[in-house]
Amino acid sequence: MTTPADLSPDLALALQLADEADVITLSHALRTDLRIETKPDMSPVTEADQATERALRDGIAAARPHDAIVGEEYGGEAASGRRWILDPIDGTRNYMRQVPVWATLIALADDEAIQVGVVSAPALGRRWWAARGHGAWTTGPESPEPRRLKASSVADIADASFSFSDPDNWDRPALDELMARAWRTRAYGDFWSHMLVAEGAIDIAAEVGLSLWDVAALVPVVEEAGGRFTTLERDTGLMSITTNGPLHEIVLTIIRG
Repeated sequence: MTTPADLSPDLALALQLADEADVITLSHALRTDLRIETKPDMSPVTEADQATERALRDGIAAARPHDAIVGEEYGGEAASGRRWILDPIDGTRNYMRQVPVWATLIALADDEAIQVGVVSAPALGRRWWAARGHGAWTTGPESPEPRRLKASSVADIADASFSFSDPDNWDRPALDELMARAWRTRAYGDFWSHMLVAEGAIDIAAEVGLSLWDVAALVPVVEEAGGRFTTLERDTGLMSITTNGPLHEIVLTIIRG
C-alpha cells in the first residue's frame, strides 16, 4: 500500500509541472491572435492547451519515464499502473474569452486511487493541491502561505450553498429540486465549484458531461479536505458530485431520483 511519505516526490513534481504550465498559459492568455480549432467532439482547443500539455508530457517523461500519461489533447490509454492524468486548461471557453476562471489540472493515479491532485488557476492567483495522507492545501492572494483546507460542517440542505456549471445535460427535475432546497445557488463553474467545496466556502457542487481529466485532480483535494466526491456515468459523460460530507447522501438521493 502506498504510504503518505511515498507521495512527497510525486507531489513535488506535480507542483513543479504546474509552475511550468502557469508560465505557458499566462503567456497566451491575453493574446488577440490566439489560434483556436474545433475538435471532433465540437469542443474548442487553443494552441495554449496544446503547448501546455506537450510541456507537461515532456516533464513527466523526463522525471517518470515508466509512468503512463493520459491527457485531454493527446490521449493515451492506461487502465492500470501509475498514470498521470492531465487537463492542460480546464475552462477553455473561459480562457478564449479572457474570463479568468480556468486552471491546469494534474493528477497521479495508481491501482488503488487517485493519489495526487494539483489545480492551478494562475489568472485567479490561486492553487489547490493534495496528496493522500498529506491533507489538502491552497495558496492565493489572501493566503500566500499554504493554508490547509477543511470542508464545511453544514448538515441541512436548507442551509447549503450549491454551485453548478450550467443546466445543459442535467435531469432538470433533479437540478430544480437542488436549487429549490438549497439556501443559495450560484454557477461558479468548472473546477472552481469543487475547490470552493474543499475550502468550506460552499457545500455542494455538481457538473455533467465530463471526462476523466476534468475530474481526476479534483478528487484528492476534496477528499483530503474532508469532503466527498462521487462520479456517475451518464450518456453525456461523467457527472461529478462534490459535497462537504454531511450532505452527500441527500444530494445523491435527489440526483438519482
